[in-house]
Amino acid sequence: MMIGFVGLGNLGLPMVKALLRAGHEVTAYDIRAEAVQCAASDGARAASSLDDLAGCDTLALAVPDDAAVDSVIEAVADSLAPHALVVVHSTILPDTARRLGNRLTEQEFRFLDAPVSGGADRAERGTLTVMAGGDPAVLESARTYLDAIADTVVHVGPAGAGAAAKLANQLMMFAALAGVHEALALARAYDVPEEKVLQVTRTSTGDSWAARTWGFFDQVAAAYDAASVPVRNRPWSKDLWDVVAAARAADLALPVAGLLAQTLAQTVERHAHDGNAD
Repeated sequence: MMIGFVGLGNLGLPMVKALLRAGHEVTAYDIRAEAVQCAASDGARAASSLDDLAGCDTLALAVPDDAAVDSVIEAVADSLAPHALVVVHSTILPDTARRLGNRLTEQEFRFLDAPVSGGADRAERGTLTVMAGGDPAVLESARTYLDAIADTVVHVGPAGAGAAAKLANQLMMFAALAGVHEALALARAYDVPEEKVLQVTRTSTGDSWAARTWGFFDQVAAAYDAASVPVRNRPWSKDLWDVVAAARAADLALPVAGLLAQTLAQTVERHAHDGNAD
């Protein structure tokens, strides 16, 4: 299997490492040359441009947004191997995934709308969760690839369903994260140590992944800072605005998502840079 992997960010680079460890041949590309060199140092073939992905029978994308996904596919689709598999791991809008699925299927490519969750550590271990949208037969044909990056693959429906499931996951997770920030601020106001509150919630009804992994987003923010990723492209901003956009497209009112889209990024960034200054 010749895999072309585009997007070597917080999740993409460790996913490439997992694929290499599983014995796959990977050609890696990113607009940042230093990221490509990091992948090359782990055994990937360094691509200097998208042209170097010609002939790949699997194209995986972990680029920032819908526009980047469209741009990459437009640039490389005609040079892929016949019946190549195109896997989009990026968090994109459901309508974008549907449109890409229809287009690529018409061109006789195989397409999976396959966003992931789990963080960089799980990405490098190859134990991500994949929310897969697409033809079940295509999903089965992609098992060798998916087994290298994930220990949980859930087929959630046709193209677009993966994107919708990812946005649903992000909304639940970020709503919990916002609650943890406010809860700890309340506790601090009454001189209750943060670690004591977190200890309590681990065995109480306030338990959540956001509380159990408190500090996770501080580390992710630091990684984004190091890579000069704009705040608007970070999940606590970009993904929440995608949730709002998807809801609007479905004529659905999601007031919690609307509030979080306007407030959570500032909270996460402030905490990451100023500690407990919520």
